[in-house]
Amino acid sequence: MSSTSAASEKAVWNFRGHDVYSLSSRPIDLQGPAILLVHGFGASTDHWRHNIPVLSRSHEVHAIDLLGFGRSAKPPELNYGGSLWREQVVAYVREIIGRPTVLVGNSLGGYAALAAGSTLGSDAAGVVLLNAAGYFSDEKRAAKSWVSKLRQSFASGLLKDPLVQRLIFENLRQPSTIRRTLNQVYIDRTNVDDYLVEAIRRPSLEPGAFKVFRSVFDTRGPQGQPLDELFAELKAPLLLLWGNRDPWMNAVGKRATFLKYAPSATTEVVLDAGHCPHDEVPDKVNAALLEWLIAK
Repeated sequence: MSSTSAASEKAVWNFRGHDVYSLSSRPIDLQGPAILLVHGFGASTDHWRHNIPVLSRSHEVHAIDLLGFGRSAKPPELNYGGSLWREQVVAYVREIIGRPTVLVGNSLGGYAALAAGSTLGSDAAGVVLLNAAGYFSDEKRAAKSWVSKLRQSFASGLLKDPLVQRLIFENLRQPSTIRRTLNQVYIDRTNVDDYLVEAIRRPSLEPGAFKVFRSVFDTRGPQGQPLDELFAELKAPLLLLWGNRDPWMNAVGKRATFLKYAPSATTEVVLDAGHCPHDEVPDKVNAALLEWLIAK
């Protein structure tokens, strides 16, 4: 880490009676807005290992574990989904950071960042989406077709079986499965290392992790507002950072749809990477983000 930035501070923040784990790092020579990093499904603050040291040379940087993930609490009674994570991110910005913040999110965390950014108003200094998850209104309408309903009813019949759910979960949290999945979504596998595999595996061993898995993969479909509605409500500058070889989404098709609904002043940067460009090609992501912060 640069000598101009302090070591990351670990802290536990209480949100609605539940512990939320966070990291923060503040440079000696503070510049620009604060930055909040929000991880994707199954990940945690550990997934920003190559970003925090660089970004915190010039900016106050925070990262949090969403409820249900990482070192944060995983209470079984919570309704896990977009609404919960939006409110968690909004509360963290207002209660802990306390000043305009750029929200940066990957995958599921991208949805949370956009949803929070659309709620925060002037407290959102910008939103950065890295291969963000979510759905658009027309996709939701298309899901009501009789073909989709037939497929959903078949899947629902299987996945409602607690034994099937448990077997899938047990397989997904095996180190070999985690590594194999990461190798599928990283084009350059250099950073698919033991540290990353363990960072994903460790939280899955906690008692509440299975409930989170069941909630997120509920066959009733995605939760939260459609992306087009969130884009319409967003007042902050937007940066779309894409790993263009993401095997989990049609990056070309998604990019076109995102740009169709995103604000007209949106900036787009396309990188040769998979689903997690911030960890796969961190130097390129850090450079693009810092350049955008200067220009916006």
